[in-house]
Amino acid sequence: MPIKNSEFRIQNWSAPVALALLVLSAPLRAEVIDRVLAVVAGQPITMSDVVGARDLGFQSADNAPDPLRAILSKLIDRELMLAETERYGPPEPTAESVDREVARVKARFASPAAFDNAAARSGVDERHLRETVRQDLRIAAYLDRRFTATGDRRQTLIDEWIAGLRRRGNVLDLYLPGR
Repeated sequence: MPIKNSEFRIQNWSAPVALALLVLSAPLRAEVIDRVLAVVAGQPITMSDVVGARDLGFQSADNAPDPLRAILSKLIDRELMLAETERYGPPEPTAESVDREVARVKARFASPAAFDNAAARSGVDERHLRETVRQDLRIAAYLDRRFTATGDRRQTLIDEWIAGLRRRGNVLDLYLPGR
C-alpha cells in the first residue's frame, strides 16, 4: 500500500506542479503603461506628466536642447516645492480662484475641442486639471509668503532655495536622453 499512497500523492501534485512550471517557463509579456522618469519624495513623475505639462501649457521647454529634460527638471522642482508647501500649509485657494485659473488654461487653446484633444492625449481629466491648478495656487501663495523680495532678487532667492531642496530632497532621476 505505501507505494500506491505515494503514487496517489505524486499524481495529485503532478498537475499543479506541471501548471506552475508551464507558467514560470512561459515568456512574460509586460505591457508598459507609462514610463517613470523620476521619483521625488515617493511621487513618480511619468512621461505622461511631462507631456501633459507641456501640452496643457503648465511648463515650457524654453527652447532647451533637450525639451523633455527641461520640463522634467521643472516638474521635479515643482514636486519638491509642493512637498515643502504641504509641510507649511498655506491656506487653500478659493473655488473662484481655481475656476479662474482653469479658465485661463482652457483659454490657451484655439477651441474647446483643441483643449479636449490635448487633455485626452495627456490623460488629464477635469478633476486632475483642477487639482494641478489648486496645487500651483498653493505653491504661489507659499512663495509669496516666504519670499518678499521683488524682481531678480526674489528669483535668485527662490532658485537658491530650490537648489537646497534638490540637495536635501529625495530625488531619483531616471531620465536617460534618447530612451
